[in-house]
Amino acid sequence: MGNIGKWEDAEPGVIRKIMPPGASLMMMEVHFEEGAEGYEHSHPHEQMSYCLKGQVEFTIEGEKTVISAGETIVIPGGARHGAKALVPSALLDCFTPLREDLIRS
Repeated sequence: MGNIGKWEDAEPGVIRKIMPPGASLMMMEVHFEEGAEGYEHSHPHEQMSYCLKGQVEFTIEGEKTVISAGETIVIPGGARHGAKALVPSALLDCFTPLREDLIRS
């Protein structure tokens, strides 16, 4: 788990830090420069994102929703989704079960 607790580049203008996981739940903090995107993807894990600061536009299965600081969004497992920061922003993402693809050694 060499990347746990360390900031790393995710996509252009996006950095993330994966927190030490529990048995079946994990979190990561993600910071976006204005206009930066978390590219559209899907995974079988259920996800909840809490906006720590800023304003982020999510696209989930083609439907756009904007959340601001203090708001959350739920992304069902298997749903195609992406995010774009409308201003400098930060999210706290939670996943269950663990995203083994993110927890690298």
